[in-house]
Amino acid sequence: MKKTIPILLAGILIFAFLTGCQNNQTTEPEKEPVYEKYSYTFLDTFDTVTQVVGYAQSEEDFNRYADKIHGRMLDLHKLFDKYNDYEGINNIKTINDNAGIQPVKVDREIIDLLLMTKEMYQSVGTKTNVAMGAVLRIWSEYRDEAEADPANAKIPPMDKLLEANGHTDISKVIIDEENSTVYLEDPLMSLDVGAVAKGFATELVVNEIKEEGFVSGIISAGGNIRSFGKPMDGIRDKWGVGIQNPDGVLGTSDESIIETVFLTDASVVTSGDYQRFYMVGDKRVHHLIDPVTLMPGDYFRAVSIVTEDSGRADFLSTTVFLMPYEEGRSLVESLDGVEALWILKDGTVQTTEGMDKIMKSKGATAAKSN
Repeated sequence: MKKTIPILLAGILIFAFLTGCQNNQTTEPEKEPVYEKYSYTFLDTFDTVTQVVGYAQSEEDFNRYADKIHGRMLDLHKLFDKYNDYEGINNIKTINDNAGIQPVKVDREIIDLLLMTKEMYQSVGTKTNVAMGAVLRIWSEYRDEAEADPANAKIPPMDKLLEANGHTDISKVIIDEENSTVYLEDPLMSLDVGAVAKGFATELVVNEIKEEGFVSGIISAGGNIRSFGKPMDGIRDKWGVGIQNPDGVLGTSDESIIETVFLTDASVVTSGDYQRFYMVGDKRVHHLIDPVTLMPGDYFRAVSIVTEDSGRADFLSTTVFLMPYEEGRSLVESLDGVEALWILKDGTVQTTEGMDKIMKSKGATAAKSN
């Protein structure tokens, strides 16, 4: 320590001298930080491929952000999982296992997710119901059987679905915020948050990673895309997001994308009939189940929603997919900051006025404004 102190003092004196001399020297303009583009992909959350693309001042910085995103998405995947138990974690499965038995103490993220979905169920529409687990479990079982034996694929019998539908009353999902518990009053009901979990998790992670200093990026979790900040390439002000062609091959070719939209600090979430489905004869049986008919929605091939919050966009994309076109359009146009694109069964594309303004086919670009 005796040797270190004089060296440190000398450093302080030199710094002070240089500072005092600055007025007599020409100061060079500060260099703008240089950002490079990086990407990171993982496959172990929410049964989908998740990609992080963003700009950072070094690969080390980007990898630090990406690792935190990955770790946080893993945490949320476990919390929202309805199939598996995890040591030391009370998750959606834990709540379902205790239906009609006792309240379950859970993390705040589960409370917030369920509060959001209940609020939107009451204010936006009843087509997306996280209490439909009993019905969706039957469809999941029949889908698994179809994948194992396609030649004998079947649609569940209506009497079985109707019986299960008697156990889907969302008012019986009791949330105690003060004690951080969730209780299902009906012992035969169960939660299924698949229609909102990816979007909610993505929104949560984006807000957290921005606090860490990640200022320019985009997260794509399956059909859920959330951008934040603008691309730091000096050329663009917006991110270009491709909307999948239901009849195209997955990818980024012109054939796979039916439209490109340009945005920043916003989400694009798509619900469609073309990714999770099985065939019964020549009929496509997809996973988006109408709570009224208890059958797959049959109005559209896909619906894409653009709005800021990815969790709300996820909820709305399912809701609007399960509504007739005019009803869904009226809903979207009644909501501030929400735009939509519909791909009808015959391939026709319908859009809201605000969506037109950000679409490539209508002249929108990502270029910086002058």
